[in-house]
Amino acid sequence: MRIQHFLALVLLVAQVPLFAQRSNVVDEVIWVVGDEAILRSDVEKARQQMGRVSGNPYCVIPENLAIQKLFLHQAQIDSIEIPDESVSRYVEMSMNEWVQMAGSKEKLEEYRGMTFSQIREETFDMVKDNEIMKQVRKELTKDIKITPAEVRHFFKGMPEDSLPLIPIQVEVELLAEHPRIRQEEIDRVKGELRDYTERINSGSSSFSTLAILYSEDPGSARQGGEMDYMSKTDLDPAFANVAWGLTDPKKVSKIVESQYGYHIIQLIDKRGDKLKLRHILKRARVDDKDVEASLARLDSIANDIREGKFSFEDAATTLSDDKDSRNNHGLLFNVVYDEASEDRVRTSRFKMSELPTEIARIVETLDVGEVSKPFTMLDKAGKTQCCIIKLKSRIKAHPATITEDFQVLRQIVKNKRSEEFLENWIREKQKSTYIRINPDWVNCEFQYPGWVKD
Repeated sequence: MRIQHFLALVLLVAQVPLFAQRSNVVDEVIWVVGDEAILRSDVEKARQQMGRVSGNPYCVIPENLAIQKLFLHQAQIDSIEIPDESVSRYVEMSMNEWVQMAGSKEKLEEYRGMTFSQIREETFDMVKDNEIMKQVRKELTKDIKITPAEVRHFFKGMPEDSLPLIPIQVEVELLAEHPRIRQEEIDRVKGELRDYTERINSGSSSFSTLAILYSEDPGSARQGGEMDYMSKTDLDPAFANVAWGLTDPKKVSKIVESQYGYHIIQLIDKRGDKLKLRHILKRARVDDKDVEASLARLDSIANDIREGKFSFEDAATTLSDDKDSRNNHGLLFNVVYDEASEDRVRTSRFKMSELPTEIARIVETLDVGEVSKPFTMLDKAGKTQCCIIKLKSRIKAHPATITEDFQVLRQIVKNKRSEEFLENWIREKQKSTYIRINPDWVNCEFQYPGWVKD
């Protein structure tokens, strides 16, 4: 048994390039693609982030990194750039989510073994590279056009159980009303914020402590109200206008009302056109009686619609507080990622899982054309709103067909053609790109054998 265990261990080690067997080597260049180096540490970092890898990670990961280098080099040739502002917005959303999942900034740092700034910097670089590569792929495949004849030919004779299954999709119209907030409640919230300001100015409490204790913004409260560096366009306009008027980090702003509630703000630092701020958010509460009054009004409107006095669409256009759907006669729009165009597109169709939970629950009980009873839910800003909805259409789950689901099938064919084109592009790019691989890393079955040149 000992011999068998030893042979098994030898076979396992033999599958790993020699670098993985040299624990005393701190770091080294293992591949060079064009004028870009891939380091041993790059592979180890990617391995930790990727978890399980299909195949030998010391072969799969370097090849993936090399492919990335090819796309990034093409981006330089084509002068493709991604604005830092759009990258920063995504990074900050990700950082806030990770902090909430970890429980605190300190726990996130402990888990990642890096400072918060290092995590952000690494994430920024990774996101920017991914967006650049996505843009390169989009540019390379932009001229691929798929005709209806190609789609029909691709799926001709394919068994029904092999066709993609289209889940239930619905179109929903919304009429929403925000219950009024009483002036005494607004005065109470503003009074609390004034008290916080006085305590900060007197030195009896710090802004950070009060934010941790009282702020109703879960994303920043745990960080003492701190938000990361953001540009003016990243923030609510009313909030941004006040924030950009701050010049003294010791001062606390006046109370500002945004779509999310009421805030006081403090400047931490300014870097170029971005500010680092901390804030305390307080929300004014809606009285139960005012919620009941809104529900009663909507119930009356729903009855008038059912009796044919006016249409749901006319009511939503003139009465709804939901700006996005009001301009569409109440019709909700879904923003989804379109793989064919590698971009986000608007559609009126929703899968059930894409609807807000409260709306999805009610849609399941409605017939097409039916108007719901009034209900409450939170809007995107976290405010209570009372709503009625109308189910405009429901498309049952079904195997995709050319007549009903042409765009879905066209996207599948486009993806297939794009994948084939990019595979050929990589092979051609290998021929014209300088590539050098450390001999210890050559003993692999690569997806693209052209890395190893005779």
